[in-house]
Amino acid sequence: MKVLVLNCGSSSIKYQFFDTVEKKALAKGLVDRIGMTGAVLTHKRFNDDEIKIVGEILDHTVAIEYVLGVMLSKNHGVIDKKEEIEAVGHRVVHGGESFSGSVLISEEVINVLQENIELAPLHNPPNIKGIMAVKRILPDTPQVGVFDTAFHVKMPPKAFLYGIPYELYKKYKIRRYGFHGTSHLFVSQTAAEIIGKPIEDLKIVTAHLGNGCSMAAVKSGQSIDTTMGFTPLEGLIMGTRSGDLDPSLILYIMSKEGLSLNEAGTLLNKHSGLIGISGESSDMREILAAVKDNQRRAIYAFEIFTYKIKKYIGAYAAAMGGLDAVVFTGGIGENSVEVRAEVCKEMEFLGIELDEAKNEAKMEIFSKDNSKVKLLRIPTNEELVIAMDTSKIVSEMQKEFVPAN
Repeated sequence: MKVLVLNCGSSSIKYQFFDTVEKKALAKGLVDRIGMTGAVLTHKRFNDDEIKIVGEILDHTVAIEYVLGVMLSKNHGVIDKKEEIEAVGHRVVHGGESFSGSVLISEEVINVLQENIELAPLHNPPNIKGIMAVKRILPDTPQVGVFDTAFHVKMPPKAFLYGIPYELYKKYKIRRYGFHGTSHLFVSQTAAEIIGKPIEDLKIVTAHLGNGCSMAAVKSGQSIDTTMGFTPLEGLIMGTRSGDLDPSLILYIMSKEGLSLNEAGTLLNKHSGLIGISGESSDMREILAAVKDNQRRAIYAFEIFTYKIKKYIGAYAAAMGGLDAVVFTGGIGENSVEVRAEVCKEMEFLGIELDEAKNEAKMEIFSKDNSKVKLLRIPTNEELVIAMDTSKIVSEMQKEFVPAN
């Protein structure tokens, strides 16, 4: 099946066009600065040069029309007619408690997404805009929503409930939701394939480490706990997010600094984490360069970042009653030799033994041959998961409508 995958932000749309039989991206690109001056579409066909198109792209509908235009173009396209797009899969950030898996988009689903806007005010509105734009441009093309939160929905109450009055959970849906679910699902399943054991028999810790970071405890293929919570702010420290902290701390800072709620949210989400501690950058590569120059605050940032990951590995091994593998993914997880080495240092008591040469070579499995726990470096591919889920759901829908002979 040919599936267009869309990840719609407030002023951008990332896209990939997949052949799900070959599990291959035929084209990919980005529409940036939607609704602003200097909007640009960057497009790359498989095994071809990247091109850029500048235009007046006022909204998501116009942006998707631009995408379809370049996909249909003679010199840079991958289809001859719109009908070759058999389905559209959307990355949707928040499904609340309503969705435990990917779903075919319907009016009822759109209504639920709108109800969940207050849980993801920055992300769900543009996700919905993308869905509505496709509905106008490709009215006969089925659409599927794939949710960042879905993989974590089946966590047990002991993992998702907070220590607040239970009535607040029931009234406002305050609970741990977790994010990056598509990534955690993909890399845990891929790890099982690489190890050569059924995922039902494995206890895996997955670490998605990028500008946003989260970890998950994946037992028998199910997420039983994850670091991000009601919002993506909880858990590990990240590029600009604080991660775990004493809730009273923000009240104290608001009082001392005279901050409004919005200003406090900006402080924790945009000016904390690596950039807040180091004073240098939110980019781990620049942090590591500063560490080599023996800059004290950069050293603090690096040590705190890796220490938190190490703590959660131990906690999740305890939660699962054992550990078979640790998977590193995301921009930092895949590329930072130093982060992986520091996280795995002095973890032999858990059965984690890193092979320095394999780690330096960025090998897929970088644990020692006799290590009880396998260490894996797996590039994530959330878009492929979205495409495959979309293909599966649409194929099942089409079977239901095939008349019996």
